[in-house]
Amino acid sequence: MNAPQPLAARLQLPRRYRVVHADADGRAAALRLRRAVFCEEQGLFAGDDADDIDRHALTLIARPLAEPAAGPGPVVGTVRIHRLAPRVWQGSRLAVAADFRRVGAIGGALIQLAVRSANTLGCDRFVAQVQARNVPLFERLHWRSVEALELHGQPHHLMEADLAHYPAFAAGEAMQVELQRGG
Repeated sequence: MNAPQPLAARLQLPRRYRVVHADADGRAAALRLRRAVFCEEQGLFAGDDADDIDRHALTLIARPLAEPAAGPGPVVGTVRIHRLAPRVWQGSRLAVAADFRRVGAIGGALIQLAVRSANTLGCDRFVAQVQARNVPLFERLHWRSVEALELHGQPHHLMEADLAHYPAFAAGEAMQVELQRGG
């Protein structure tokens, strides 16, 4: 399912992306992407991965930047964040569309916006339950494994972000992240 794309297909991927807090349409698109990744592709959930957390979580999405007249591009990545306890936040359901994983920076940009947003809203600790195969990515992004565990029959790690690497947004600064892939 995750075979490398031919060079021609990789060259056609957009070069610029914006990661933002989702509106209602973005949240619906994020749920569709999560269903494709976690239910259809990975088989972690039967039919749907939505849960009670979705009712109060903040959903973040990544879209290719397009000309304004073209309207918003498709949602190609998502993550949700929610408050677990006073000043403790959790990120979950990080997903990037299969065709866009080779961009190599969308997941990292989603993580950056997630932790910086929580830090802006008041955060002393930010955690996530990360699939074991993604631990190296999180470690490169200044996270540490706190505990190995199993969720949905798969190995995971409870990980914690080093908040010093994720500063809060300044007053008046847009809570968004833009990225441009190389090449």
